[in-house]
Amino acid sequence: MGRSTIDEQALVELLLERKEEGFRQLMRYYKDDLVNFAYRIVGSYDDAVDVAQETFIRVYRFIETFQRGARLRTWLFAIARNVALTMLDERRRHRTHPLVETDEEGEEKERDIPDVTYVPDRAVDSTIIAQRIQEALMKLPAVFREAVILRDIEGLTYEEIAEVCAVELGTVKSRINRGRTMLQELLRDLFEELYGKQQ
Repeated sequence: MGRSTIDEQALVELLLERKEEGFRQLMRYYKDDLVNFAYRIVGSYDDAVDVAQETFIRVYRFIETFQRGARLRTWLFAIARNVALTMLDERRRHRTHPLVETDEEGEEKERDIPDVTYVPDRAVDSTIIAQRIQEALMKLPAVFREAVILRDIEGLTYEEIAEVCAVELGTVKSRINRGRTMLQELLRDLFEELYGKQQ
């Protein structure tokens, strides 16, 4: 889903000059892409919005580190990926806390467990099929999930994905193939429901 109606280099110049209009354009133009990408990584729309916001904050803070001539969109996805993976790590650590904790009076009470399941949002996905696909994506290990999302949903090239994920081209291709195979297996029952069992 590449963009063709914006001059990325002109936008970068505005950002480097710290022009307010540059950051407005950046958010207006890339917010939906980043939220959708992050949503498919973290599985929660609210968290995805947080990832996008943190990505824009980091762009503001670190725009001077952007390499002229590089793709701005690729750089944004690399930042969003790092933010999303950090969020998943923190979520995993949080889940390791005991299910019972003690209040001020020494009474035991159940700990509230954050809901990390699919959060329906009409702006992102509104059908049962989309929900099933998202649930299947969330079952993939993160390295396979992000590779499939970047290639098959966001439309990045293998080279761009290698840059976003900071891995070799061969690793990207391997992760995409493995991720697609795992996803097909997870969605086999859905395909059978939709198209009937293959002869």
